Amino acid sequence: MYAYDIFLANSLEKVFPSKRPHPMDEDKIIPVFEGTIPAVQLVYTRHPGETPAPFVTPLKISVTGAPVKPALSSVELIPADYPCHEKTDSGYLTTEPGLFPDLLRPLVNDTFKPVTGQYRSIWIDFPGVTAAMKGIHKITVKVETLNETVMANGSKRKDQQAVLNRELSFFMDVKPQILPVQTLIQTQWFHADCLADFYKTEIFGEEHWKIIEAFIEPMVSRYGINMALTPVFTPPLDTEPGAERPTVQLVDIETDGDKYSFNFDKLICWCNICKKHSIKYLEIPHFFTQWGAAFTPKIIARSSTTARSGGNGELKRIFGWDVKADDPAYANFLRQLVPALRKVLEENGYDRDHVVFHVSDEPNAEHIKNYKAAKELIAPLVKGSLLVDALSDVTFYREGIVEHPIPAVNHVKDFLDAEVRDLWTYYCTGQYYLVPNRFFAMPSARTRAMGILMYYFNIKGFLQWGYNFYYSQNSKKLINPFCEASGIRAWPAGDPFLVYPGEDGRPLSSIRGEVHRESLEDYRLLCLAENKMGREKVLALAEEDFHGPLSFEHYPAESQYYYKLREKLAQLLGQ
Repeated sequence: MYAYDIFLANSLEKVFPSKRPHPMDEDKIIPVFEGTIPAVQLVYTRHPGETPAPFVTPLKISVTGAPVKPALSSVELIPADYPCHEKTDSGYLTTEPGLFPDLLRPLVNDTFKPVTGQYRSIWIDFPGVTAAMKGIHKITVKVETLNETVMANGSKRKDQQAVLNRELSFFMDVKPQILPVQTLIQTQWFHADCLADFYKTEIFGEEHWKIIEAFIEPMVSRYGINMALTPVFTPPLDTEPGAERPTVQLVDIETDGDKYSFNFDKLICWCNICKKHSIKYLEIPHFFTQWGAAFTPKIIARSSTTARSGGNGELKRIFGWDVKADDPAYANFLRQLVPALRKVLEENGYDRDHVVFHVSDEPNAEHIKNYKAAKELIAPLVKGSLLVDALSDVTFYREGIVEHPIPAVNHVKDFLDAEVRDLWTYYCTGQYYLVPNRFFAMPSARTRAMGILMYYFNIKGFLQWGYNFYYSQNSKKLINPFCEASGIRAWPAGDPFLVYPGEDGRPLSSIRGEVHRESLEDYRLLCLAENKMGREKVLALAEEDFHGPLSFEHYPAESQYYYKLREKLAQLLGQ
């Protein structure tokens, strides 16, 4: 006979097959506000019996008592052969390659099969809770065996030896307060070419547009990503010098000598999708190449001269790695493109306050001369809009070259000390020591910390390079994100993408995505508390269970801190 171990755990537990995670307190009361998506995990395993059975007993889960219909997902294990860089700190769950709980795959028919001798979990969340549902709700999670089991050969039979009927409960205390709208600007870069490659569709063909919209849809509603990288031309990102990424260019360009005309139909379609799904800001790709601002991005055009002379006006690359950043022809091109682009964006819902521009990504001290020249060309063309770049050398700011830098989390202090206004921050592969990040091998609390820290230091924007980057390093080949989550040992697993590509052309979520969402809920909840009790009292409350000031290298690493903080905030807001 088989014995089951089944219990509830909180959303910050990562359930590994060989280790029993910490159970959630029985009859736990979880405070819930409109604007949050509460989540718990059902943890389960089946211990080996005296005699191995040649069949698997399916289990069925049901949830009752909730004010909204729950969503149920199986937490799937994803292999990672490169979980971390060589240098780590003591805050990793493991530094060994292995299987990591990450992918959330919706349950089919609310049933699942336990794996004997392995701990696994079901993610249960409750989207759509509103303040009108206020009050305490007892939620019951019931797990029971189906009345027939599947033999190894596929046949079915009754199994009287593995009967399970277990009920677990917790309480959801829905509060009358509503979280304020997210003011933090957040972008996680959207890679349209990766979607076309993965799903084998024509770029900007009908099917590609459907997939693009499906991936944009949850960006705001699920992950708080309110700014979309918009490929007006193919973004010059993660591309090996001299090589090219697939062309994803929303603007059709026609050349006639040194004059250009533009067709913005595809861009207008993109704007309409983004508006439909409440994307507040559009982010225009960098006008110069990454890591130095030395060359121009890939831009293709059709020659009107060829067309007039009887040719078919073939598309041709007019800028790229073979054209230096300071080429006068490129300056001439930008002086025609950018004003026309800004006019169309404003006509289609994105005025200058809601369009963000870049010069070049991640320049360092040796690139100051190139970057400064490039910035001086761009700045007058985008006047009135935000011009930002990810860079971590404070010299760019101190010398007045960059007004709005985006430093990495491990360099934020330099920029706080320099009193940069409206500071943003980011993390990626290089932020692996002490600071928060979203790698598979890090505990979820380390990802959750970002919301508290961004509030604490009054951070106004967050950037991450991979919402859906499914290429290897330098975009040399398509990867299978279900098997190569490190981009073929280029980055710690979990860095290059937040969502997985589902079979139906829709994204599948991840534990990392849900925990990042919870961190943004923390940010908004602290803003709500500030409106009632003032910023100083909220900051003191954040420090209360941590015993002192926070920093991006010194922050709460225990999951209980985040639950206690929400409980305290709920109590204070109710007074």
